[in-house]
Amino acid sequence: MTDNSLLHALVEFAATLCLAAGFGFFLAGTVGLLRFPDVFTRLHALTKADNAGLGLTTLGLMLASASFYTVLKLLAIWLLVLAASTTACHTVARAALHAGIEPWRRP
Repeated sequence: MTDNSLLHALVEFAATLCLAAGFGFFLAGTVGLLRFPDVFTRLHALTKADNAGLGLTTLGLMLASASFYTVLKLLAIWLLVLAASTTACHTVARAALHAGIEPWRRP
């Protein structure tokens, strides 16, 4: 095995690991969305886990990419989705507060 093929195998392994970890974060966010008691904790679980999941998925795709321009596009997509999900989460939380929904308190 040459040094180049070993490096290629390590990069592929790292990409696969990032994609699997990203899937795990997406799964955790979905479980949090379904299990948590109120809109605020659900939003927290969803945005935190999905942003981390998307970051790891994007990193895995960047590692697997052969083109520098594809890497730049993936980075731009990740940054735009981060901004959009933060804005959407804040908007939904404000709407819930204005609607009179109280944050969950431990009984």
